[in-house]
Amino acid sequence: MPRLQDLEPAPKLEHAEYKQLLRQWQHDLLSLQQTALRAGARMIVNIEGMDAAGKGGAIRRMVARLDPRGYKVYRIGAPEPWEDERHYLYRFWTRLPRPGELVIFDRSWYGRVLVERVEGFASKEEWQRAYREINEFERMLVDDGVILKSLWFHINPDEQLRRFESRLADPFKAWKMTDEDWRNRSRWDDYIQAAEDMFEQTDTNHGPWSIINANEKRYARLAAIRAVTNALVEAADPDQRPARLHMPEF
Repeated sequence: MPRLQDLEPAPKLEHAEYKQLLRQWQHDLLSLQQTALRAGARMIVNIEGMDAAGKGGAIRRMVARLDPRGYKVYRIGAPEPWEDERHYLYRFWTRLPRPGELVIFDRSWYGRVLVERVEGFASKEEWQRAYREINEFERMLVDDGVILKSLWFHINPDEQLRRFESRLADPFKAWKMTDEDWRNRSRWDDYIQAAEDMFEQTDTNHGPWSIINANEKRYARLAAIRAVTNALVEAADPDQRPARLHMPEF
């Protein structure tokens, strides 16, 4: 069943309201991070989504108030030659969180069934097999005690074009734009189909997806922090949860 076309509109948030909510949610996430550090918990957050959907900005807000000793962010691009000689999951095995650590993957092992599928870097047999491999990998992580959350940031084609043009007009952001961005945009429908197939095959109880309408950046940033915070709350021992959390609605 398609999911992206049925997303609810993202609400607009005024600057003052957004700032207040952001502080509260960041405080909650910090409190839970400190609880997790004491308890030796481990968490992985996978960040995926369309180009220019605001993934990097959301990650920056997510970690802004966290203890830097307790998290790592890995930006996953094309594999190095020595990585390409190994199984595609190898470079994630070597970056798994240690006790008390949150690891955020900016792009993740789902690249196997997204960009590698669409751009032909993986054969049809390889990316079709990857659904099972990913599910088994995630099941193994969760069985070993890892808290796992995957987030998809989604924008519509018109908003993506507006952000592309905005970047090109800003000398401090123009560097973000490459020919690859425009090529990916030309294959929009292929990426949407790949994403829908990915949700269908890999949205499981142990590895759930949260799809975030990112047409409004402020809302998307808050929604991402909320999803991670909620996952930590659900996984935490009730006796070890922070005494006071805000967790406001928006």
